Amino acid sequence: MLKRVFDIVFASVTLILLAPLFLAIAIAIKLDSAGPVFYAAERIGKKGIVFHCLKFRTMVRDADQRRAELMSMNERDDVLFKVVDDPRITHLGRFLRKYSLDELPQFVNVLRGEMSVVGPRPPLGGEVRKYNLSHLRRLDVTPGITGLWQVQGRQDPSFASYVSLDVAYIEHWSIWLDIKIVLRTIGVVFAGTGI
Repeated sequence: MLKRVFDIVFASVTLILLAPLFLAIAIAIKLDSAGPVFYAAERIGKKGIVFHCLKFRTMVRDADQRRAELMSMNERDDVLFKVVDDPRITHLGRFLRKYSLDELPQFVNVLRGEMSVVGPRPPLGGEVRKYNLSHLRRLDVTPGITGLWQVQGRQDPSFASYVSLDVAYIEHWSIWLDIKIVLRTIGVVFAGTGI
């Protein structure tokens, strides 16, 4: 209950304070490339519930259809997918990703109860299908906008490291840990280490 109260208060204050930034980003996206302002990615939440994770659109309109042709360029291991110089990313999209601004609409997901401010990142359905039994531990809690992996192992391509940090978070959770991760996330965002 304490975590949920923290989520609602933090998300509400953030959405109110950053409303002008939301508007500026939305206008910039419309001017930068054709397509919608928001992108709703189907993700797997707590206990395997499917929901639509909101983001500012950072890629071209047909990005999902072009993913298969980029699989050979994948820089992560078998479960995760990431291409640093992904040709589908728009010019503005690179800036939004660098400073994690594309993630801001997920505070709406937090208010809906689909996400938490802090927790394991919500995986894609295709990723979950490759999980072994121990990986499913990540789905025991509500996924988050930020987490231990984002502040401690963000550039690590290893899925094993990704899972171990998520499990460590789950097993040692406290409201103080959430607050520390949020404070560290602010530093990470201003450092522009997003990819």
